[in-house]
Amino acid sequence: MRIYGNRQLKTLPGQLTRPTSAKVREALFNIWQGKITDCLWLDLCAGNGSMGAEALCRGAAEVVGIEQNNRACGIIRQNWQQVAQPNQKFRLLRGDIVTRIKSLAGEKFDRIYFDPPYASQLYQPVLKAIATLQLLTPTGEIAVEHDPKLWQAISIDGLEIKQQKIYGNTALTFYIQNE
Repeated sequence: MRIYGNRQLKTLPGQLTRPTSAKVREALFNIWQGKITDCLWLDLCAGNGSMGAEALCRGAAEVVGIEQNNRACGIIRQNWQQVAQPNQKFRLLRGDIVTRIKSLAGEKFDRIYFDPPYASQLYQPVLKAIATLQLLTPTGEIAVEHDPKLWQAISIDGLEIKQQKIYGNTALTFYIQNE
């Protein structure tokens, strides 16, 4: 897998993780163009870390990831170490996302990317936790990757849907804080 700057990333063999397609990754970074440099990025269900790596390549100040799979965590660390500049920070939390996200209470992020297994039941509890913990900065946004046939974007107290984009079988739904 290659990301911004033609950098190659390691991936896990098999179907254990589903990396975000190049088309969707490019679309997201085009939408968020000009908002990545110096941002605080949260990568939920980080997979192989490609989205966090891309954010680092594009100048994010710090990337925090949560991933449950131990083998994936090893790959993510390698990928982020490979692309991070000395002035950039990254941190990876291993474990169940619904439990681990609570450890971020008090932190704020400019951009949150949430890409759980499409058939999971993680969407509502994680979005609810983000809203309850107030993890977004006032101008922050969440991008949720999903299959529009398996999950429909829903209203969450504290968050509002800003827009939705569909790319074949993949949708990105963007949330912002309610005013």
